[in-house]
Amino acid sequence: MRMAQALEAGDLDEARRLAPTLVGRDPSALDEAELCRAVVESVAENTNDAVVAPLLWSAVFGAAGAAGYRAANTLDAMVGNKSDRYRDFGWFSARLDDVASFVPARVTAMLAIALAPAGTRREAWHAAWRDGAAHPSPNAGRVEGAFAGALGVTLGGLNRYPYGAERRPTLGEGRVPEVDDIGRAVTLSRLVGVAALGLALAVARR
Repeated sequence: MRMAQALEAGDLDEARRLAPTLVGRDPSALDEAELCRAVVESVAENTNDAVVAPLLWSAVFGAAGAAGYRAANTLDAMVGNKSDRYRDFGWFSARLDDVASFVPARVTAMLAIALAPAGTRREAWHAAWRDGAAHPSPNAGRVEGAFAGALGVTLGGLNRYPYGAERRPTLGEGRVPEVDDIGRAVTLSRLVGVAALGLALAVARR
């Protein structure tokens, strides 16, 4: 939301300064539209990584499950990229995170679809399962696709990282994300989080 405030104020320098707290992309060349896209994608992916997945793992294995999952996910974020420095070292943490996130990511996508506005649920479903299948991550594409369809925006595109550029598949068939979509993504994320908490409590009581 601080990013949204900076963009609403027209302060691109502040928005670019905040970008590395959310994404690993090179912020220097990001314009307003790309910053909005980056934030919405980050909110979507982190709804799973920081909320839904830890809740579900804790429901099954207690605090150790949540801690173990977050350790794997954090290692993936730190060293699981394709830079020359970490390409060989980080592959295991990246694959471990893929396995640990597989079920939670699909739960996150389904919750996002269920909680999307009624008129966007069909597109959220298509974007998650049709478009998300083309994403290089077996999990991020499902969640980002669900959010893209639910919000009526298009995500994906060319991402520039310090180690090079990567083109991600198009998710959704809507318009380019705008500043207002950041708040809408946060609201959807919070709804998904509350629903995931209820689900985790139900699982833990069995």
